[in-house]
Amino acid sequence: MKLDLQKIQALCFDVDGTLSDTDDQYVLKFERLFRPFKFLFKDQDAHQAARRFIMWSEAPGNMLMGIPDRFGLDDELASLAEWATRHRPPPLKHFMLIEGVKEMLTALHGKYPLAVVTARGEEGTMQFLEQYDLLPFFEVVVTALTAEHTKPYADPILHAAQVMGIPPENCLMIGDTTVDIRAGKAAGTQTVGVLCGFGEEAELRHYGADLILETTATLDKILLGR
Repeated sequence: MKLDLQKIQALCFDVDGTLSDTDDQYVLKFERLFRPFKFLFKDQDAHQAARRFIMWSEAPGNMLMGIPDRFGLDDELASLAEWATRHRPPPLKHFMLIEGVKEMLTALHGKYPLAVVTARGEEGTMQFLEQYDLLPFFEVVVTALTAEHTKPYADPILHAAQVMGIPPENCLMIGDTTVDIRAGKAAGTQTVGVLCGFGEEAELRHYGADLILETTATLDKILLGR
């Protein structure tokens, strides 16, 4: 499969594992948790065990993320989380930007309308975008509760396309998981799977990714023919 470059008029980017190096952050977090039990793992390697755990949890994790939408409970669960943390402000987080992503966005900005389409909450998304001064690149930021349903449903991409004034079939969804590919296909977009996050090439291809890239940072070379 390959992209039909002539059809692409707008770009939709996932965040975790696509713009933000969330994969490595989670691996480091779980490595610290696993370290006291490293004797249980092959070669006593807590880092590899943590990475395998993150890769294994991607599929069931995304399935669980879809459950609130399926039963119409996403707003209620968000309210519950807000209530639970009302008296305890969330700690500031330091996010990691995938190497070369800002340069890629700079190259594409002005040539295509750009959107963020993420299942992350609004607060964390805005913290990440503001930390690296990425907001000026994007015409619309779609987060977990922006649309009626989140990915893998088509709603967030359809919302972004509407705001940008571009037909969904002329948008390109870029993400690192099967959830991103499934959402793109449901919305009628072309899709790019990237390997700098949670997903693996075989599963991204299985769900119909039109192109696989090692990293999001090289997308401008594909679209601009560099």
